[in-house]
Amino acid sequence: MAKKKNITQDDLISYYMDYVLTHNHKPNSVYAFAKDNNFEEQKFYEYFSSFEILEQSIFKIFFDHTLAVLEKSEDYQSFDARNQLLSFYYTFFEILTANRSYVVQVLGSDKNQLKSLKTLSHLKKNFTNYIEHLDIKTIDLKEEKLEKLKNRGLKESAWFQLLVTLKFWLDDSSTSFEKTDVFIEKSVQASFDLIDTTPLKSLIDFGKFLYKEKIHSN
Repeated sequence: MAKKKNITQDDLISYYMDYVLTHNHKPNSVYAFAKDNNFEEQKFYEYFSSFEILEQSIFKIFFDHTLAVLEKSEDYQSFDARNQLLSFYYTFFEILTANRSYVVQVLGSDKNQLKSLKTLSHLKKNFTNYIEHLDIKTIDLKEEKLEKLKNRGLKESAWFQLLVTLKFWLDDSSTSFEKTDVFIEKSVQASFDLIDTTPLKSLIDFGKFLYKEKIHSN
């Protein structure tokens, strides 16, 4: 039988996900994987250097599909940062739910947390970049080094929040994962309340007022 020649990245990902779900483990080798799916081994390396990189790419594709859906929505474009992030979460977890068996197999059964984090490394890079470009209102510290630390902290805390939500979803046994929807709403709302600059700015202004009043009284 002639080998398949027009193998695409999507084909490889589809073959791989199907294999993992059917066998409950990754293929033993790229050679065996190519042979099982009737294509030349070199075709695999045109897109991926290893199964690990392929796995990382799958979660990036979930992210890319999420953004593609959101960018088609006129409502999303008009939302503030809080509601844009909520929309991202709901859409992203809808896509994960559509692929839940695979995600649970890859992440839920892996007790090695560091390995799971490595699998999500491409997702982290793209998600934190997404967070960086959301118009999230924070205090202007007016100092470059402090601004960099603040922005890094914002991205890392947002990534941690996504990981916590992912863990909650993996453990969620409620109908249609309704508890995850509630968790998303409450956690995103709480995180934005924590970084809301309005009350903090009021406190700073009040502090400046007291400081000036103290100087003048002296």
